[in-house]
Amino acid sequence: MHYTTTYQSPLGGITLAADGEALTGLWFEGQKYFALYLDKEHEEKDLPVFEQTKQWLDIYFSGRNPDFTPPMHFTGSDFQNEVWAILAAIPYGKTRTYGDIAREMAAKRG
Repeated sequence: MHYTTTYQSPLGGITLAADGEALTGLWFEGQKYFALYLDKEHEEKDLPVFEQTKQWLDIYFSGRNPDFTPPMHFTGSDFQNEVWAILAAIPYGKTRTYGDIAREMAAKRG
């Protein structure tokens, strides 16, 4: 079962999804793949992981470095999960290009 809540960011509304223990999705309202891996049957609910995620987002959008990461369960294909893991490892204030990520994935796959 998936659970959801919403967050109003300076960039617009965000829908958060979780499996009860960890974040499984985060989408800006209206984005192309909005709620792609969200169960059709889901329930709006307050969960500790949502509170942690909202706190993380508050810190991030205030221009400070959040010193923690909410628990996450990546969803998608094996390829997508590899990309999510790389994206999640990018340090605060740093950027990576698609080319950087592709080279890292290619190196891992040999």
